[in-house]
Amino acid sequence: MIYRMKHGVFVSGTDTGVGKTQVACLLVRVLRLSGVDAVGMKPFCCGDRLDAERLDAANEGSVPMGLVNPVWLRVPASPYTASLVENRGVDVSLAREAYETLRAAHEVVVVEGVGGWAVPLTQSVWMNDLVVEWGLPVGVVAANRLGALNHTRLTVDAVRAAGVPLRGILWNEVHPVQGDPAQLTNRAVWEQLMPGLECWGLEHGAEALDLRMARVWGGLEG
Repeated sequence: MIYRMKHGVFVSGTDTGVGKTQVACLLVRVLRLSGVDAVGMKPFCCGDRLDAERLDAANEGSVPMGLVNPVWLRVPASPYTASLVENRGVDVSLAREAYETLRAAHEVVVVEGVGGWAVPLTQSVWMNDLVVEWGLPVGVVAANRLGALNHTRLTVDAVRAAGVPLRGILWNEVHPVQGDPAQLTNRAVWEQLMPGLECWGLEHGAEALDLRMARVWGGLEG
């Protein structure tokens, strides 16, 4: 696989509801504030369109909503499942065209996934297939909670098996519980067991992201 795009990242998650949108928006905002022409997109939305609307706000309205979110299904399920319920196909070509348009026009494209790493879009195409096709490195958002070590290891192994570069892990305090042993130790234990992959942390409700992390995930620093 030839990675065509130096600047850009696919924001994946260990599961749904781990804070991918929050992280993608913060990435776009901090890069734009630092003078980088960064934009975000969510190729597939299922259920409401709030994630895409938040990315549109982070983009400061610089990208038409049809490019921010080219495919929108109303059923809150995987795109393939939603398409079965709605009795209509998922037009993956629209997502491809939107991504190529943004890639050609902007310095950094932050692509937010749907659900976790491997989510079905059609009967034959999964989200991770598109990540490989687009040549996007991956940043993994892990919800810092009980079970996160397992979910994170499975996700990292799957990304590496696909031959896709990993830009690090962000341990996100989605639902903090005071004194929770897993939340207090997950990151340190991960770094002890799985050294060599850069990690960051994000506190609950944080409104800013480390600039260096944003630049590493965006491909602007090694």
